[in-house]
Amino acid sequence: MEMEAFKWFYPFMKRYRKYLVMGFLIIPVASALAVIKPQISGRIIEEVVEGGNQSILPQLIFWLLASTVLRSALRLVMLFCMETASQGTLYSLRDEVYKRLLLQDFNFYNKNRTGDLMSRQTGDMDAVRHFVSHVMYSCLEAFLVFSFALVMMFTVNVKMACIMILVLPFTAATTYFQMKNIRPAFFKNRQMFSSLNAFAQENISGNRVVKAFAKEDFEIEKFDVENNNFRDAQLESAAVFSKYIPVFEFLSNFLMFVLMLGGGIMVVKGEMSLGDMVTINGYLWMLTNPLRQAGWLFNDLQRFLTSIEKIYMTISHEPDIKEPSHPVVKKLEGGVVFDHVSYMADDEDILRDVSFTVKPGQTVGIIGATGTGKSTLMNLLCRFYDTTSGTVRVDGTDVKDMDLYSLRQNIGMAMQDVFLFSDTIEGNIAYGRPDCSLEEVKWAAQVANAEDFILDTPDGYDTIVGERGMGLSGGQKQRISLARALLTDPAIIILDDTTSAVDMETETKIQEALAHLPKKKTVFIIAHRISSIKDADLILVLNDGKIVEQGTHNELLKKHGYYETVFTHQYGEFDKLKKSPEFAEYMRRQKRGGGYGKK
Repeated sequence: MEMEAFKWFYPFMKRYRKYLVMGFLIIPVASALAVIKPQISGRIIEEVVEGGNQSILPQLIFWLLASTVLRSALRLVMLFCMETASQGTLYSLRDEVYKRLLLQDFNFYNKNRTGDLMSRQTGDMDAVRHFVSHVMYSCLEAFLVFSFALVMMFTVNVKMACIMILVLPFTAATTYFQMKNIRPAFFKNRQMFSSLNAFAQENISGNRVVKAFAKEDFEIEKFDVENNNFRDAQLESAAVFSKYIPVFEFLSNFLMFVLMLGGGIMVVKGEMSLGDMVTINGYLWMLTNPLRQAGWLFNDLQRFLTSIEKIYMTISHEPDIKEPSHPVVKKLEGGVVFDHVSYMADDEDILRDVSFTVKPGQTVGIIGATGTGKSTLMNLLCRFYDTTSGTVRVDGTDVKDMDLYSLRQNIGMAMQDVFLFSDTIEGNIAYGRPDCSLEEVKWAAQVANAEDFILDTPDGYDTIVGERGMGLSGGQKQRISLARALLTDPAIIILDDTTSAVDMETETKIQEALAHLPKKKTVFIIAHRISSIKDADLILVLNDGKIVEQGTHNELLKKHGYYETVFTHQYGEFDKLKKSPEFAEYMRRQKRGGGYGKK
């Protein structure tokens, strides 16, 4: 999985290879310039201090300053190149991951929490940026500086260089064990971060529910559990590298001990000059600094590999809903046929052998108990899910053969769970057609009976609604959702319990407006209230995933089945009242202008 993830990531980085190549070409030059300073320091000791040749001191100082300025300038250009490449890579990667997330189907979002997906786009992406901008060049620079220093030591004193090189096997062994132990710790760390992120996002979004039930203390306790788990994971990974970082520090400092002891003895014995010892001492930082960095760099490298693997695992999931090889694109009229449709999810039958036919322009009411598959019917029509068996056809074409964009553009859906963006009311209504005119937005709002309350808001159509429509009532959000669906001028309109939060008078006005649209639409109304669907051309009654009754309002009442039971529960008391002598007397007095009970 790790190699697959890196292979997937590599093309994003490759797009900015000119900056990477430029940076990597500068690194060897800048690293090589680092060897000049120890050489000049050694010559100053030998030729100026011991030899007394002070005339060459200005020249040596000049070259020392020149090499330092040149190396700093090259590093500045190199850092600019690497940062440019990292930001470009991050931009392309984040853009691609976001596109892949938008292409995922409902099943994907049913199984992944929002907070987890957000952590892929934040913490994991930052680890990728840090790898490209810092870790890559630091690893190469550390290797080159160490190698150049070692080679130069051999040119100064072979015996001392051989002594210094003995530390390399211990460094390699420490690096191996660190990488072996740190990977699972970092993987767990990312999982705990995702879990914490998901919990925080969920509770912030649902803060009104928390406050409504006065569960702040309960949620704080739950958060503390998540926070503790993340802290423990952080400490666990810290414990791993804190065990190895001191080893790298010891090895780097041990080199200083070797130089001071061994070099001092060799200078005393005349086996090495004092200038050579100063030169080797200058190279010592070029050996010790990479050793000190090694532990941290390998930690960052492992953090990157873990993050890119987590990102890849998220987006490598192939959506179940895919475009057909030869998609059909056409303007729909609204004829719908469900032909022996069944749908199963997680080994549970949601719909079973559902069949019905709807002609263009008809209104269809769908009623049934909660969980009987009403919304699933419409999800299959929009092809948010695919049928397990049977076919769904629109205007004679199987939805599986249609272009997804074309199909959904022809369907206006006001969903049960209304989602409004943090935007103006106009922007939310025009979401499906952002290029439409304000007059068209107003028309849709009038049809949805939303304009009255919109004009009562402080800025009218320019009023900013809060996140998810906060600040609006449930009925207001439903009407904006309906206006948004109508504005796209779809052939099919789906109202998924859209009028449940509005009063009866408003519902009646909306139904009358829908009935008098300039162009007749096929309308599906999912409802629990009989009043919402009693005038439909066809009413489907669902129970346990099956259509148990279908027909018009009057036809279903005559069947004395589920529909009549619901109708009786909702209207039964009123029917009894109408048949009572008291009601008849009341109506007679009302016609004469008197109130009920007057003599």
